Amino acid sequence: MCGPSGSRMWAWLLPFSEGMKLKCPYCQLQRDPKNASRTIRRWGSYFRRSDGQRLTRFWCFRCGKSFSASTKSPLFSQKKRHLNKRVIDLLTAGVSQREAARVLGLNPKTVVRKFRLGMREAKAKLQAWNRKFPLCEEVEFDDLETFEHTKCKPLSVTLMVEYKTRRILGFEVSQMPAKGRIAHLARKKYGKRPDHRPSARRRLFSEMKELVSEKALIRSDSNPHYVQDVRRFFPKARHETVLGGRAAVVGQGELKKLKWDPIFSLNHTCAMLRAHINRLFRKTWCTTKKPDQLAGHIALYALLHNRRLATG
Repeated sequence: MCGPSGSRMWAWLLPFSEGMKLKCPYCQLQRDPKNASRTIRRWGSYFRRSDGQRLTRFWCFRCGKSFSASTKSPLFSQKKRHLNKRVIDLLTAGVSQREAARVLGLNPKTVVRKFRLGMREAKAKLQAWNRKFPLCEEVEFDDLETFEHTKCKPLSVTLMVEYKTRRILGFEVSQMPAKGRIAHLARKKYGKRPDHRPSARRRLFSEMKELVSEKALIRSDSNPHYVQDVRRFFPKARHETVLGGRAAVVGQGELKKLKWDPIFSLNHTCAMLRAHINRLFRKTWCTTKKPDQLAGHIALYALLHNRRLATG
């Protein structure tokens, strides 16, 4: 099923297998091996140059249409599907979309299309992957801050990870009002910006109820808004708050100048996000233009991050 550069890790980005139970993708007629000429029968084959595979074509007796194993594939009509994995690998290794296009010799628009194809189901795949593990007994959560287009329009990424393993359980991207010295400039230029962090945090906690034990130990910083939401969604859990420390130069400012960081698993994961996603670098000209694109990019990296942890 995989092309020359395929991998099990990215099998969900590759075409459907011919070994599946054969069914017409147009009228849903099931193939009967004993009566193939009256249901679905072979109708020649063709060579696919993009990955060097020869695919069998079939013909449906009911609707009279022909199809192959890749007819309803998300990769249908792609001419460079063998580069899908390499594009995702580069975009989750701190490389920008334009630089990935230059390295692979592709049009930047092709890289964007492959990125959007990959992120389309990445978060659902991340949730499915996390359901394979036992309920978490100890987790940490906090907000990572970035921005869209300009620092006057900041974004918050509410992130929850499992303690010690650093497995990313879930996240939510939401807008927040500007703060600090540029707050007045942001209000003057873009108007009052609503704070969507509370609703995003509640959505995340609602999703995490199926991954986190109801009696788990939940650790966060001392943000006063966290207590009420934790108590609402995890009434039997134990919530510990810790004081944050000064940011260190290493880790893109996410690691703290402490002898012992109580939420090190979370801060280390945030540092890895900033190191592997170009638009999250502290000093970069690759900024986020749409929050949903940022969410898809984080989902792609989180899926890769968790699978690397599982395979060692």
